[in-house]
Amino acid sequence: MLTGKNAVVTGSTSGIGLAIARELAANGANVVINGFGDAAAIEKERVNIELEFDVKAVYINADLTQAAATRDFIGQAVEALGGIDILVNNAGIQHTDLIEDFPVERWDAIIALNLSAVFHGTAAALPHMKKQGWGRIINIASAHGLVASANKSAYVAAKHGVVGLTKVTALENAGNGVTCNAICPGWVRTPLVEKQIEALAQQHGLDIEAAAKELLAEKQPSLQFVTPKQLGGAAVFLASEAADQMTGTTLSLDGGWTAR
Repeated sequence: MLTGKNAVVTGSTSGIGLAIARELAANGANVVINGFGDAAAIEKERVNIELEFDVKAVYINADLTQAAATRDFIGQAVEALGGIDILVNNAGIQHTDLIEDFPVERWDAIIALNLSAVFHGTAAALPHMKKQGWGRIINIASAHGLVASANKSAYVAAKHGVVGLTKVTALENAGNGVTCNAICPGWVRTPLVEKQIEALAQQHGLDIEAAAKELLAEKQPSLQFVTPKQLGGAAVFLASEAADQMTGTTLSLDGGWTAR
């Protein structure tokens, strides 16, 4: 389906990003993976992608909280793969606190990675996509890009910003072959969410699985976690011909969270 396409996925050395990179590769796309982690483990994942799917896989590290580094990263990815057809802006971090107690440095870091990096990556990728008359920008937002929760001011603000940026990107490129859409997951059992489950367990004196169920019950009517593989499938769909006229939209995979 995506044979010969070149995809860049930020924050893809584990979790949702890695699952998306693997699904794109499974459908024939060459991929650049990016993120932090153990060097040996990252290299193992990179090699596995190449061996399993017979595509080119490249790892490029970059500090995406920095504007210049983010734009340079896109340039390096284009050079490594020979082009960029698909950009998945996935990298993100989280911190929870009351607004008045929210550390300024955590606010700045979350806005820089979760929102500004999406802008800088998109700005760097668009000229390449527009020149070739085809491109897919897929922003991993969140249910928190559509609704809010207490104690998550920076994350909610950033993800709402990503949804707005998605719409502007779509409007500016409507009809030129470049689309931009946002995927809005609900609870996905990533290391990020696992920390929240552990905190909830400690706070309420629960075991981990009981805390996980309590977390789901508060927001997600299906009482089931969204899987990274399902998000990868959604990204593949948005990169397919079936989504040629789908742009500026939010695709919710949230077990009914935002339906209430």
